[in-house]
Amino acid sequence: MEYINLKMPFNNSKLEKGKLLIAEPFLADRIFYRTVIFICEHNEEGTIGFILNQLSIFTLGDLIISFKDSDLQIYKGGPVQEDTLHLLHRLPEIIGGTEILPGIYWGGSFDALQKCLLSKENLEEDIRLFIGYSGWTAGQLEKEIKEKTWFIADAPQNIVFSKDIKDIWKNAIELFGKDYSYLYNIPHNPQFN
Repeated sequence: MEYINLKMPFNNSKLEKGKLLIAEPFLADRIFYRTVIFICEHNEEGTIGFILNQLSIFTLGDLIISFKDSDLQIYKGGPVQEDTLHLLHRLPEIIGGTEILPGIYWGGSFDALQKCLLSKENLEEDIRLFIGYSGWTAGQLEKEIKEKTWFIADAPQNIVFSKDIKDIWKNAIELFGKDYSYLYNIPHNPQFN
């Protein structure tokens, strides 16, 4: 059988908070298949991020009694500590939080979030809630990047807060330019091509 050596994006970007991890097209892992992860923390102890393109079956009202009337959708942040809830948002003046990139914040006050929801403000464009997170111990993610499991890219807000989750991976691949557009057209299973 003859194999074609595909042109893949170079990881010229530095691994740091505020970057996207984009799964290579053949990553067979059932959790991370064609995912895009927003990195919120990267230091000598490891890395934490959230999968941007996987919805859970839950709404905020399903998970927290005091938010029982909220139908705000919850995303699957990753397979680590799936009993925790995390918040990314663009409302620091209301919710607080830690700035990851200009205009993108992690964490904050759930009491303030509840007040926003009670005021019936449309928050879906500015808030993402995640069950669990994606995490790597020191050196683990760097090894995966050297193995070309992940591509690194800058994280534009239109991807981090995209409502169209089925196109997030494709849109993230497009960040590398038109020379790599063939990657998102690769079939899920090349044997079926």
